Amino acid sequence: MSQMSWDLSARGQLKEGADQKEKSNPKKESPTRKSASDRKVLTVSDLNSQIKGQLESNFPRFWLKGELSNFTAHGSGHWYFSLKDNKSQISGVMFRGSNNRVKFKPKTGQEVIVFGRISVYEPRGNYQVYVEHMEPVGAGALQQAFEDLKRKLREEGLFDPKRKKPLPEHPKHIAIVTSPTGAAIRDMLNVLRRRYRSAVVTIIPTVVQGEAAAPHIVKALRAVDTLKNVDVVIVGRGGGSMEDLWCFNDERVARAIVDCKHPVISAVGHEIDFTISDFVADLRAPTPSAAAELVAANSEELLQKLKGLFKYLVQSMDRRLGEKKLELHQVSHRLVDPRRTLQDFIQRNDELFMRMQRVMHSQLRERKIKLEGLYRSMEHPRRQLMRAREQLTSIFQRLQGKVMERLSQQRQRLGQQSALLDSLSPLRVLDRGYALVQKQDEVVKSVKQIKAGDELKVRLAQGQLDVEVKSLKE
Repeated sequence: MSQMSWDLSARGQLKEGADQKEKSNPKKESPTRKSASDRKVLTVSDLNSQIKGQLESNFPRFWLKGELSNFTAHGSGHWYFSLKDNKSQISGVMFRGSNNRVKFKPKTGQEVIVFGRISVYEPRGNYQVYVEHMEPVGAGALQQAFEDLKRKLREEGLFDPKRKKPLPEHPKHIAIVTSPTGAAIRDMLNVLRRRYRSAVVTIIPTVVQGEAAAPHIVKALRAVDTLKNVDVVIVGRGGGSMEDLWCFNDERVARAIVDCKHPVISAVGHEIDFTISDFVADLRAPTPSAAAELVAANSEELLQKLKGLFKYLVQSMDRRLGEKKLELHQVSHRLVDPRRTLQDFIQRNDELFMRMQRVMHSQLRERKIKLEGLYRSMEHPRRQLMRAREQLTSIFQRLQGKVMERLSQQRQRLGQQSALLDSLSPLRVLDRGYALVQKQDEVVKSVKQIKAGDELKVRLAQGQLDVEVKSLKE
């Protein structure tokens, strides 16, 4: 900004020097008196281009403070606005490639600090600031970006406890997403080694600081979903500044935690540090060590619990066995001697077998008597065959007589129909001396159908005449 002030004052000195030069040379020729060939005439485009070149060469990139006015986020992704103070204003533009890195949502009336360059938009001749970086005045840009993202994700319901998955009581397989060289992983492994030796621990290494950290963490969380039998995931790192922990305030990391198939514990920084990951995770641990303690069951506590369960199991078995012994004793008094029951069954079986033999003998006698009666009443097959042949011969003779009779009737009827058809034939009429006159295959019935000069066909009983009409007479 000091450079801008210096340039403006330098321009004033140049102008002042020019005025003094004009005063010292009052007899200089007026430009209007030059001939048309000596004038150097600029186009509007030339003028704007030269102004643009002067501005860009004399004004390097600078920091500028002002209040946003007429802020518009265009559908193309570019931002258009004005920056003003209590005395003046200047137009500004921030293209999509630059505003993607802005960590808060600007709005009209907000005071900001921008970094950029000044140039001329030649089509309109307007000079404006081309902004490359923007941050709010007052609360830091990171803090405001944090609050904006926090508000956005809360409105989407990603902080809702109903959405979060419960942690298993005794996880067998624990996945840890963190830096493999930091103090956090050493602390967590020490806790797990001391309290939960039986757990399987899989470390998914990732970068946890810097601009490249967020996509690495997202990739690591997606890799966890490809592992088998994972019960819980710990994602985090040790303490640091807000900038150091900023990757855990990235929206991509937050959504990757939400999309993870397994329960996720966020363990970022110290107890006083809060990140977006803490709010979207299924559980927040104040430190990485605390996260390890939350998932690790104390081996001594687990052993005592197992002993208590074993004692309860033995007592339950003793009580159950006593109840069954008493029940068996009561049942044994009501139980009949099985040998006596078996004797009753044997006797009953003998009685049923004897009854079955009597019934079978009786039915066999009845069937034998019936069969003998049928045999006596049955005729010899040869006699039946001879009678059937006689019946077949009689039927054939009657059928043959009927067929001959029917054939004679049909022949007589055919002769009558043929005679009738022959009597109605036009050829019979011709045999009596009549003729059939045709004009182009059409029968002529009246002289009105023909005229002199027409050619006609006259069909006789024997042969055909081609004639020409000489005259007509009705």
